[in-house]
Amino acid sequence: MKPELLPALTVAYLGDSVFEVYVREFLIKECHIVKPDLLQKEAVQYVSAKAQAGFMQKAIECGWLSDEEIVIYKRGRNAKGRRHVKNMSVITHNQSSGFETLIGHLYLLDNMSRIQEIFELYKGYVDGECL
Repeated sequence: MKPELLPALTVAYLGDSVFEVYVREFLIKECHIVKPDLLQKEAVQYVSAKAQAGFMQKAIECGWLSDEEIVIYKRGRNAKGRRHVKNMSVITHNQSSGFETLIGHLYLLDNMSRIQEIFELYKGYVDGECL
């Protein structure tokens, strides 16, 4: 399936769920968190729109993404949705959608190794590591 032929927000929808699986797997396997309430609490810091938007700004600034990946991100970021955003700026929401579009696009291309690379950078960003 060619992800570029699908609506960007459809690809973002898929990317959101794919990224959620990466986060949950990380919390269970690497952080050894097994209580559902604690899993949910910890997952929020990784899957928040604010964290995803901040990561994308850092990733672009640091050159962690290819030119093609930036184009995919911008396609998702600039997609027009009809959803009303609560408790966050439209800019943050759009940047988060761009991140999710990138993850969904890579997933549809079966590029799991690149998703894993991005996830490793993302974990470092969220955990405040100096990258």
